[in-house]
Amino acid sequence: MELLGNLWGEFWAVLTTLFAAAPYIIGYVLIILLMMVIWNGVKRLLTPKHDYSSLKTVTFGDESAVTSNTVASVVSIVLIFILWGAFTGSKLLPGFMHAPGPFQGDGSFEYTITTPAGDSDTATVSVVVHPTGEDVAAPEVAPGDGIAKNDAIAIPVYRSELLRVDRNDEMGRDEETFITAVDGQAIAPGGSVAVGFGTVAMSDKGTLNIIPATGMQMEPIWLPSPEAVWSRLGEIATVGYRNSTLAEHLGYSLFRVIVGFLLGALVGIPLGYAMGLSNWFRGWFDPIVEFMRPVPPLALIPLVIIWAGIGEVGKIILLFLAALWIMAIAARSGVSGVRISKVHAAYSLGASKWQIMRYVIIPNSLPEIFTGARVAMGVCWGTVVAAELVAAEKGAGMMIMVASKFQSTDIVLMGIILIGIIGFSIDMLMRQAEKWLVPWKGKG
Repeated sequence: MELLGNLWGEFWAVLTTLFAAAPYIIGYVLIILLMMVIWNGVKRLLTPKHDYSSLKTVTFGDESAVTSNTVASVVSIVLIFILWGAFTGSKLLPGFMHAPGPFQGDGSFEYTITTPAGDSDTATVSVVVHPTGEDVAAPEVAPGDGIAKNDAIAIPVYRSELLRVDRNDEMGRDEETFITAVDGQAIAPGGSVAVGFGTVAMSDKGTLNIIPATGMQMEPIWLPSPEAVWSRLGEIATVGYRNSTLAEHLGYSLFRVIVGFLLGALVGIPLGYAMGLSNWFRGWFDPIVEFMRPVPPLALIPLVIIWAGIGEVGKIILLFLAALWIMAIAARSGVSGVRISKVHAAYSLGASKWQIMRYVIIPNSLPEIFTGARVAMGVCWGTVVAAELVAAEKGAGMMIMVASKFQSTDIVLMGIILIGIIGFSIDMLMRQAEKWLVPWKGKG
């Protein structure tokens, strides 16, 4: 029952957070819908369609009628940055777009103590919540008359502090005198009371735990603002990080990924063709490929270290294995997907096996291979961070992992964004290459 109670408490806390964020989420969804309506209206007014697609009577469910909308993509990215800025208190956004931030400033609450004789007395605790990193002393307050004495405490924003108020009271827990109320509300060990600036809880031993409200904004150590990440990017781009420039870190990561991917494609594509064209090769390699396909590349790191050491060879081998099985399966699927009617038509025209391979199988399997290549490149980018954990001195993954040890979240986030941008750029290049090299894709 205790476990169920704890789980219910956690579940309710999550629901409370979601309900608090619901107005912002609904607002951004409405912005998306509003932009879509406005854009469609403007587009119809300024650029009426007179092409073939405008003559279609059925577009819903027709994949050929659905293309990526550039305006929607731009709005999507902008909204991501708006959300990021709103929940980090970014100075790039006006204040009304910020999510509720943490309490910062002066606050106070009263506590009541009760003696064994049943007498009660009340005192005031003054609280100063200041920015993290600043050295702010607690304000001086007059102790006042009575058993309970006024107290003061300074707390960094996003933090909480324990306060033994009985240390300057005339009677405390040693005299069986305990705190019984906060701001006039009864409190017991394990309980809490909401005050104007946050919450005052009581530990099991009767010590007050002062918890200023944290709001909905993320603490910079967990999620820095966009301008903080941009500032760190400029610093590392000019000064460098761990004796290497940013270009060197990204260049080494890109080199490892490209070499590992190319080696995986050079071995995987012929292997996939062999498995798709020969019963013997499929029977021989299919168990191996299907066994290795679900094994994550990260699980192979210890084995790669044992076999190839901790140098560049080991990292490239890991990326090679990450791409190999994907490319083999993509090539096999491409061969298996060739329409048999095309093969029969080529044979009926007197084509040889080599001509069938050259003019039928390879062209018709290229779309599947390009799809597999895009997936493999994405997996390689995801694996390069783990590959650079193995005693790498340069690389985006190394930069991220070292920064995480020192809780430099801005560098971690910067590295993740750069890896994503480079990976997205490579995917766009591969899409464009597919359009140039495989113009017949999707045309039967």
